[in-house]
Amino acid sequence: MSNELILSRRDVDFLLFDWLKVEELSQRNSFAGQDRFEYTSVLNVYEALATDLFAPHNKKNDSNEPVFDGERVTVNPEVGVALKAFADAGLMSAAFPSDWNGMNLPNTIERAGMAYLLGANSGTAGYAFLTIGNANLLMAHGEPEKVKPYVNAMIEGKCFGTMCLSEPQAGSSLADIRTRAIKTKDGRYRLFGNKMWISGGEHDISDNIVHLVLAKIPDENGQLPAGVQGISLFTVPRKLLDENGQPSERNDVVLAGINHKMGYRGTVNCVLNFGEGRFTPEGEAGAIGELVGEAGKGLAYMFHMMNEARISVGLGAAALGYTGYLHALDYAKTRVQGRSRSERNPSSPQIPLIQHADVRRMLLAQKAYVSGALALCLYAARLTDDIHSLEDAEQRDQAHQLLDLLTPVVKSWSSEWGLVANDLAIQVHGGYGYTREYNVEQFYRDNRLNPIHEGTFGIQALDLLGRKTRLNQGLSMKLLHEKIMYTIEQAKAEPSLKDHADQLDQKWQLIRNVTEKLHALTDVELQLANAANYLEAFGHLVVGWLWLDQAVVIHKLMPNSTDPDFLRGKLAACDYFFGWEMPKIISWLAVLDPVETTPLNMSEEWF
Repeated sequence: MSNELILSRRDVDFLLFDWLKVEELSQRNSFAGQDRFEYTSVLNVYEALATDLFAPHNKKNDSNEPVFDGERVTVNPEVGVALKAFADAGLMSAAFPSDWNGMNLPNTIERAGMAYLLGANSGTAGYAFLTIGNANLLMAHGEPEKVKPYVNAMIEGKCFGTMCLSEPQAGSSLADIRTRAIKTKDGRYRLFGNKMWISGGEHDISDNIVHLVLAKIPDENGQLPAGVQGISLFTVPRKLLDENGQPSERNDVVLAGINHKMGYRGTVNCVLNFGEGRFTPEGEAGAIGELVGEAGKGLAYMFHMMNEARISVGLGAAALGYTGYLHALDYAKTRVQGRSRSERNPSSPQIPLIQHADVRRMLLAQKAYVSGALALCLYAARLTDDIHSLEDAEQRDQAHQLLDLLTPVVKSWSSEWGLVANDLAIQVHGGYGYTREYNVEQFYRDNRLNPIHEGTFGIQALDLLGRKTRLNQGLSMKLLHEKIMYTIEQAKAEPSLKDHADQLDQKWQLIRNVTEKLHALTDVELQLANAANYLEAFGHLVVGWLWLDQAVVIHKLMPNSTDPDFLRGKLAACDYFFGWEMPKIISWLAVLDPVETTPLNMSEEWF
């Protein structure tokens, strides 16, 4: 796969440097001494790795998924080669702080680079994403002397990381987990329980894997605490570390089996048993782990990784949607089929698919979805940089509030509409798109996981309406309001954008009014009954805002542009979104004001 079929570098550069002004970060102390040349050079490395080492084995990952022989999991050797090159290039720690041996690059640059890897091979990139998130959590909440051996090994690609939350009987309801952690005389813990859906839980890529495991510490009567307040977090390595911090004897972590997935097959997904007794290095059953931070605060710590993972899921969905769009665009330009409606001579030459109006509609829809999703994800990354680099504490807090509000949108909107783009890519290919000989069917299957993992669409909807729009007396909503109104004011100064600005203003006021009415309902079930529709409308509004914000920048660039076709294409995508997508907000809100109660009142016996 050529780099031109993974992402549009021209679009990436526009989003980073023209729109998000990432280069301005180098003026802050946190990124002092960096410049655009350095950022561009790093992106070139990501792009080269994606093209040369990740993309070539993407289909092999799909057709030859990881194999469990009863003792170990074997993955395609190309996975390890690609990830070793990734670590050797220093990219595992690209955004880590320098005092943790990192490159200290902005998160925005690192996420843009990782989008290339996700578009090229989501399965292989998944191991890196999980490990980076694992290390970020340990650096933020672990005791440095205890976690540094793991973080250093991750940087070198000698150790990979997982997150172990779900259990077979609990699913997404973490309050119901049963994994227990028994404290030992030396201050460590022995864990007993089962974890489900553990991506990267066992493989032969590295010598060690460190699992971040949620578990409950029983009281003196052996009873597990109820609810999520009693959940603690533990580091549980596959191999215990010796006195020199090197992997030694095997811990009591056993692979029970692997899940065979519809897509995303390159990342092994496991069921893990802790404390089964097969590996008992000290003659006593139980997986040995160490407490991260304070007991009872494990879920709060894990949300550090979960929120990062949710944004990463959105980024992966955007990247898969983007590469599907580029494949469809390439096919539509080269595949000749049929004639224009005005040409009735059957002996006349056939025309490329892209000359058919409905094909252009499908391509334009994809462009609007995937470029919009990528903008959304990189905007979230830019907020992350603000949180870590702004000098003013109030400004940092505001960036944090805004990121909290937008995180469920980043995860869910990108996952849903990136998948719609993949569906359209198949449609552009016609019957060929439904065959394995073309890449677009795999992109769809790989992307279908993203609306599910790290919190389903429905869970994100409940989070947005039930929590995030309420936090701090609605401060995050007020901050978003200020951002949106500023863009509207800027857009109204450009005559060709005034109608879009008016539409955004109208739709945003509708959402604000509906939000107030829903928050005022005393019946929580009624309030949240149609939360999914609320998220649909909210997500479209946010992406519409970001498209208009980009259009304002484009109009300023246009007079001196050396690539006007690119900018006109961006404006056309913006026009499409406002003409075809923003009107959908009205129908989504229609079942919220007043709340349409058919699903809520539907008896299970009636199905």
